[in-house]
Amino acid sequence: MGVYQSFARIYDQLFDPVMYEHWADFSQQRVHLQRPAVLDLAGGAGRFASLMAQRGWQMTDLDQSEEMLALASEHAAAANVNLTFVQGDMTQLAGLPIYDVVTCYADSLNYLPTPALVSQTLNEVAAHLTDTGIFLFDVITPYQTDVIYPGYMYNDETDDEQAALMWRSYADDDVAHGVIHDLVIFNRTDDGSYQRQSEMHFERAYPLSWWQEQLAAAGFNKVSVTAGFGQQQLTKTTSRWFFECHR
Repeated sequence: MGVYQSFARIYDQLFDPVMYEHWADFSQQRVHLQRPAVLDLAGGAGRFASLMAQRGWQMTDLDQSEEMLALASEHAAAANVNLTFVQGDMTQLAGLPIYDVVTCYADSLNYLPTPALVSQTLNEVAAHLTDTGIFLFDVITPYQTDVIYPGYMYNDETDDEQAALMWRSYADDDVAHGVIHDLVIFNRTDDGSYQRQSEMHFERAYPLSWWQEQLAAAGFNKVSVTAGFGQQQLTKTTSRWFFECHR
């Protein structure tokens, strides 16, 4: 098992499943079509896509990682649903069809390394939505990157105690509202020892006004922003914004 494949499975096992239910409810409350055709960007292991397929949505899971899509296929089979899988880059959607809805959760847009790539992705999304299409996504805020994440630590292990995760975050001094995540996993080997593997992830937040300007430039004429999966109003300490964007 390769390093990224190990991480993919560990992330999938340790991610809070309640989050998928929250994203599912947020999405369903804003889409009133019976069987919408939906593209989930950076859909990863497909748990959200499988959940929405169970609710009647026609889901396409797009992700760059072959390992994540393999996990998504497993989850779809376990849920007894049909998903469409696309291995690809959300900044380049050429060749894909037009959708009723595009989703992008788990602050995936924050992982794009430059503002230009974020803007390019927003334009790609707009180009692959129907005239009445909806784009739903969330992003972390500058408050999250500048106040919450620096010094953040999180440790967890899988239920079978075969792997453990250590996660540390700190500010990226070279990027405004940037954060670096240092992740280490320990996999138990057959002889009972542990193998150490590590990854570093980078995220970048932007002011709300920037998002609003870029969405307008991409052709989204009606944009609403909330907190708490659409259940809360914005405050100065909001850590995650939830966007509902209409063309």
